[in-house]
Amino acid sequence: ITLDDSKLTYSVADFREELDGILTDADKKLIDLFYLKFDNKNVLAYIKQSESNPESRGRIAYDELDALYKALREEEKPPKNNRIPAYFERFFQLYIENEENENKRQDISWEDRLAALYYAYAMKNSNKFVVAWFELNLNINNMLTAITCRKHGLDKAEYIVGDNEVAEALRTSNARDFGLSDEVEYLPELQRIAEETDLMVREKKIDLLKWKWLEEQTFFKTFDIESVYAY
Repeated sequence: ITLDDSKLTYSVADFREELDGILTDADKKLIDLFYLKFDNKNVLAYIKQSESNPESRGRIAYDELDALYKALREEEKPPKNNRIPAYFERFFQLYIENEENENKRQDISWEDRLAALYYAYAMKNSNKFVVAWFELNLNINNMLTAITCRKHGLDKAEYIVGDNEVAEALRTSNARDFGLSDEVEYLPELQRIAEETDLMVREKKIDLLKWKWLEEQTFFKTFDIESVYAY
């Protein structure tokens, strides 16, 4: 796999199917974390009263979501289902509370609420690399959001997702670098990317930034292993 591959006939679904026949159950659970973003789309479709799963790459069926939601709505114990992550239940609880309180102001979109719960769930994982990857994506998305909000005069505190140190700094700091120059080494590059007007070019530059991060992680991991063997 290279960054410049443009004619791949290997889909995300194909990749997951192949992994299912190779990985241990423990490793499958790690892979499932990445694919939950597709199930998230189906959760959002569900609360919009869609009666189907619009995202076929998700593995949690409409009926499973429906059973969970209705149980919570009726204040009953949800049916046991190991396929459904804990943050789905929390999301539905928040949604039901909002429905029951019509006067309650909804400052954050449901999409952002679900994203925040998703990142928090993934970043509690015991695998350090997985946690670092999710935090990288959270930080990149939040920083680009903060830059866009500042450009258009929007209250960035209403759009920042998550509760890590970077998210808190973005919500509260009015400095040009949000007080993160020492904390986030790729911030200057990200600020330049944010100025790119061609959306396709911009996405490619974000991919390149992530690719470089992955290469660095792989290098240090390989270095550490080789040092152990040498020792």
